[in-house]
Amino acid sequence: MIASVECEFRIYEVKTLKEKRAVLQRVLTRLKQKFNVSAAEIEYQDLWQRTKIAIVTVNSSQLAAEREVENTLKFLDSFPEWERLETIIEWL
Repeated sequence: MIASVECEFRIYEVKTLKEKRAVLQRVLTRLKQKFNVSAAEIEYQDLWQRTKIAIVTVNSSQLAAEREVENTLKFLDSFPEWERLETIIEWL
């Protein structure tokens, strides 16, 4: 089972693209280390207070994929630097 998640975030207290990229790099690196997922920024690369990231996981069952997605989203929501605005989950 393949789960694809697109999450849009508003990043607070950054004033430059360099600061935004530092936040994204830190979060995405920790996300990939902690969970069985691939993740990348897919939109808003040139806006400094907004981002959209895609996360993909592959598991043997839908239940395992759902748990991985749920844990990943909880992890992303634990960062005070940003707020999740929109989430789209697709199952393939």
